[in-house]
Amino acid sequence: MVDLVLSSIERSVLTLTFNRPDRLNAWTDEMGRRYFDRLAEAEKNPEVRVIVVTGAGRGFCAGADFRTLTALRDGSYAGQPDPRPTTFPTTIRKPIIAAVNGACAGLGMVHALLCDLVFTAADAKWTTAFARRGLIAEYGMSWILPRLAGQARAMDLLLSGRVFTGAEAYELGLAGRSVPGERLMEETLAYAHELATHSSPASMAVIKRQIWGDGQRSLEASEAAATHLMAESFTRPDFAEGVASFVERRAPGFPPL
Repeated sequence: MVDLVLSSIERSVLTLTFNRPDRLNAWTDEMGRRYFDRLAEAEKNPEVRVIVVTGAGRGFCAGADFRTLTALRDGSYAGQPDPRPTTFPTTIRKPIIAAVNGACAGLGMVHALLCDLVFTAADAKWTTAFARRGLIAEYGMSWILPRLAGQARAMDLLLSGRVFTGAEAYELGLAGRSVPGERLMEETLAYAHELATHSSPASMAVIKRQIWGDGQRSLEASEAAATHLMAESFTRPDFAEGVASFVERRAPGFPPL
């Protein structure tokens, strides 16, 4: 049986690869379950400090598989979606970086933007696609896109469903870096290894929770929560090691989560 989400680890960075290259890694219930299982395993694995997600072949993820969409249209859909919410990746305490190597459409775009960071090939083709399929802004995209790109640009991308490049995705604020496709994995993994080597796993976990959670808070509430979290950080061994490594001019030896 083909493994729909390949997994490999090197120097504390886990790479997960959607593996339906003949379908541009179009999303199926089975692939989604496998992806979330891999993330849950990574959460528990102390060896893993950073996760990179990409696609096999020419696509990242071309959205929901058309056989699923056809079954939904005809009323014959009998699939079993994963009970974990689509936003499950945001609950994983370790940073997740999407390496968008090609087609990134619909549900595939949702899953790229539910990662904590996005690196994209400059010529990758992006599209929300929803309006052109008679659908709506799925799975939190009406929350995520305005926060990344602003309301006017989010409206454009969602209402038109137009195709745009990875280079434009970067200009719109959807991606943190846009690079030539042949350098995408090299640059993404270099950044991931930098995080794994120099950033505290505990700090990254708390910061991730702050970023995803503070969107619903006022500035005052966010500041109050940060004051409490900062006091907690003073008691962790990560703080002592972070200061010591800086003073001693060496790489830190932070403990795993």
